[in-house]
Amino acid sequence: MGPFPYEGEEDADLINAGKQTVTLLDGASIFDSATSFAMIRGQHVQLTVLGAMEITDQGDIANWKIPGKMVKGMGGAMDLVASAENIIVCMLHTNKAGESKLLKECTLPLTGVKCVKKVVTDLGVFDITPEGFSFWASPRRFRGRDQGKDRGPIGGGGEIPEMVI
Repeated sequence: MGPFPYEGEEDADLINAGKQTVTLLDGASIFDSATSFAMIRGQHVQLTVLGAMEITDQGDIANWKIPGKMVKGMGGAMDLVASAENIIVCMLHTNKAGESKLLKECTLPLTGVKCVKKVVTDLGVFDITPEGFSFWASPRRFRGRDQGKDRGPIGGGGEIPEMVI
């Protein structure tokens, strides 16, 4: 996708997942939402990468609604988490209040239950295992102060490699 369109140049048929009008760069390829949902619901999507507001140590995800806030639409996240084989969440590790988004239980409405396999945050990469979050890589050392923010159990014994970015 290209930059947002200038006022007056919007094409209401070209929108992103957040329902914002977009532009296309040369070589772009698009398809309509009916095709998109046919691929998702037909289980032709093996991997999906989503953002989230909260994740539990059992792989539950909350990413579509904050009670009391306006919602533009449910979107396709519920279909994606119900249909994809491998679900990875990419998100900031903490919310605006500095509280961890890696939890024992979600406080927001769930999008999916026990479906997330891996979480990538600005503090590290975590697998979801039967024992909870398993921490296996970090762009910087994840020790003490940062780990204390998490409310879900975090395991991962031994030396944790530092990711070079």
